[in-house]
Amino acid sequence: MSAKIVKADLEWKELPFGYVKTDYNIRYTYKDGKWSDGILSRDENMSLSIASPCLHYGQQAFEGMKAFEMVDGRIAVFRPDENAHRLQNTCERLFMPKFPVDKFIEGTKKVIAANARFVPPYGTGASLYIRPLMIGVGPRVGLGPASEYVFLIFVTPVGPYYKGGFIPVKALIVEQFDRAAPNGVGDVKVGGNYAAGLRGSEFGHDKGFPVVLYLDPKEKRYIDEFSTSNFIAIKGNKYLSPQSESILPSITNKSLGELATSIGMTVERRAIPVEELSSLDEVGAVGTAAVITPVQSIDYRDQVFRYGDGHSAGPKLTELYEKYIRLQTGQDPDTMNWMVEVKC
Repeated sequence: MSAKIVKADLEWKELPFGYVKTDYNIRYTYKDGKWSDGILSRDENMSLSIASPCLHYGQQAFEGMKAFEMVDGRIAVFRPDENAHRLQNTCERLFMPKFPVDKFIEGTKKVIAANARFVPPYGTGASLYIRPLMIGVGPRVGLGPASEYVFLIFVTPVGPYYKGGFIPVKALIVEQFDRAAPNGVGDVKVGGNYAAGLRGSEFGHDKGFPVVLYLDPKEKRYIDEFSTSNFIAIKGNKYLSPQSESILPSITNKSLGELATSIGMTVERRAIPVEELSSLDEVGAVGTAAVITPVQSIDYRDQVFRYGDGHSAGPKLTELYEKYIRLQTGQDPDTMNWMVEVKC
């Protein structure tokens, strides 16, 4: 049925990775110990008490997902159950009420269907970005959890995170800053982690590096993650990713690891000492926005670790990236059962 939808008048292939107003968002409220039913709203603004704990004490959590128009015209969203469970983990950590998984998936489908004309056409390289957000809004001045909450989901069509596409970038290890504390909230998706990473990111950008890489915040001996994405590496036939309590468990990383296993690779999630950078074959930054951003070099103190020819991604990352994209867009059979169809 999605083939009959009249698409929004947008230059789909020219879309930035930015915000475009769409028709609807969906909102739920938590009060007196229970969640309301979802209400579709055309208003892209919301009214908050100036004493809302989300503004003062960081009681806020969010997720990021994507939906796609498939090669056959259907619309599907990628692994929303994984995002729902991850949001619940974040809520538990921040003493916020858990949002039910079934409501999360139902609300995701509803808001996508309500904005179906903004789902970019197949073949444009664009997608519909989905942003679930929960905030504590019950007014409170003393430190403590809010008495009321709002959970909402908005969507916006986006182009590639990097305009160059699947092109290798340079990375810089920053030791001057940390994005998360040991035993802190680095393993959940909260705005404070990203705010803490802004200074390091700008430090790297000023030196000409699109991405920065953090070491573990306790010993500064092991690879942690990039400013906005997980670190992965290829070493022979191994898919490597750091094991750490201060990094976000990326759904993209998890999915790529499962794809790696399906093509006969060995997946290792373990501590990766910074010295091991010299023996890696390929390196990538992975997340919802870009899927995989190949890394051509990593600067660390007075050393530069180089990967590939500097112009294109290595063979293993390329194979994984192509399999991932082809599965998301229906070019290959969804043998993993990752895509959830949205009826419009």
